[in-house]
Amino acid sequence: MNKPLVGALLALAFLGAGAAPAVAVNASADPQVRVKAVDFAGTVALSNCSGSVVRMPASESDDPALVLSNGHCIESGFPAAGQVIVDQPSSRTFGLLNSAGTRVATLRASKIAYATMTDTDVSLYQLTSTYAQIQSSYGISALELNAARPVAGTAIKVVSGYWKRIYSCNIDGFAYRLKEGQWTWKDSVRYTSSCNTIGGTSGSPVIDNATGKVVAVNNTGNEDGGRCTDNNPCEVAANGTVTVRPGINYGQQTYGIVPCVGLDNKIDLGRAGCALPKP
Repeated sequence: MNKPLVGALLALAFLGAGAAPAVAVNASADPQVRVKAVDFAGTVALSNCSGSVVRMPASESDDPALVLSNGHCIESGFPAAGQVIVDQPSSRTFGLLNSAGTRVATLRASKIAYATMTDTDVSLYQLTSTYAQIQSSYGISALELNAARPVAGTAIKVVSGYWKRIYSCNIDGFAYRLKEGQWTWKDSVRYTSSCNTIGGTSGSPVIDNATGKVVAVNNTGNEDGGRCTDNNPCEVAANGTVTVRPGINYGQQTYGIVPCVGLDNKIDLGRAGCALPKP
């Protein structure tokens, strides 16, 4: 996993803490599509990871806001393989950033609405503030989850609230299964090499440049060329073939979250179309 303090400071010594990779962005094959400017607005810094204030396409302004991050970023430690957490009380705080990456507020959770590292690596915190209250107080809107599955070749940005750094690359493809230690994730997003994410970027929203919507959540990368070990995930094809891609990083798709969120932004794992793991 892209943990915050393992190797992160060493990596920054070489990369530079504030610099974003200078890469060209493939906006769209359609010249009529205007690329949305992607910045830090709506992202958050956790104590150990990155995250973002997110909404579903059907979320309403008076709904309690949600923060998206990784399952491995929750304060109680990594969930075990097969473990699913629902409605666990939490008072965790998040530093809300504006478009320039300046911290403008501290948001507080009321609970971990959902968290797991099984099939995906995701956490959703419910906040004590509504979307309307955040917008009114700080002028910041939530990022919207795209309800559609992303496609290979899509130009993306990985926006880290922890490091206040934006990585630019493309979706290189998808891993049928991504295995790391005891955990296995399904249909993971593989980035092209320009998104050389580091510790602390875990939980960053992966944003489609063209739409400005969240299509994945950043979670891991193969650091040392190891095979299917902690911090060295491997790809496992449907036929069982194992591929190791040293230095390549990954995220977990988020479109599958959308059907699992119902009225008042409540996680409802029994809703039609919801395929998230259940407790």
